[in-house]
Amino acid sequence: MSQIAPSILAADFNCLGKQIRELEENDVKILHVDVMDGMFVPSISFGMPVITSIRKESRLFFDVHLMVQEPIRYIEEFVKAGADSITIHIEACKDVEATIHKIKEMGIQCGISVNPETAVEKVLPYLEMVNMVLIMSVHPGFGGQKLIPETLDKVTYLVKEREGRNLEFRIEIDGGVNQGNLSRIVSLGVDVVVAGTAVFRGSIVENMKKIKEVM
Repeated sequence: MSQIAPSILAADFNCLGKQIRELEENDVKILHVDVMDGMFVPSISFGMPVITSIRKESRLFFDVHLMVQEPIRYIEEFVKAGADSITIHIEACKDVEATIHKIKEMGIQCGISVNPETAVEKVLPYLEMVNMVLIMSVHPGFGGQKLIPETLDKVTYLVKEREGRNLEFRIEIDGGVNQGNLSRIVSLGVDVVVAGTAVFRGSIVENMKKIKEVM
């Protein structure tokens, strides 16, 4: 069964605590936390202080997505802040394997991500090391983009690889998810669906009700 992971990048930070409680009340289990450094991607979002702050008030699983250059530099700090899982970009690491090992040494889960223009085959050497593969279905760095249809082929490819190699990594998709394409995304075998505006724009309660009908 697929799970929804609301991205707080689309939340209203004036009432972030309240919105997170609404998510918890509507059976959300995973919170997606997008960290952007202005180098690997053009935008800057937030860092450890925000995660530390919301960690005090929430028991949700913090799915921290590091869109930063050389994330190995910050692994310990993000784990101390409260990350339950850290996803790194294959394009952002000089030594992907060392970065994965650093995350796992800290006792949390690890994910690896590929941008739309990156061949999904690039992740094959790491599938036995990670807990999750994140397929970016938009170009990272900005919310509200339309899903790039061709990226869904990567999901199909990974599902076959997972079955053929008898592995258990989860498949996550991030970018352009809405109520119009959610059903198709879920049907492909995606385990975790990241959604921003589809959850936070308007009423969280009503949005989650419609999402649950599909998932």
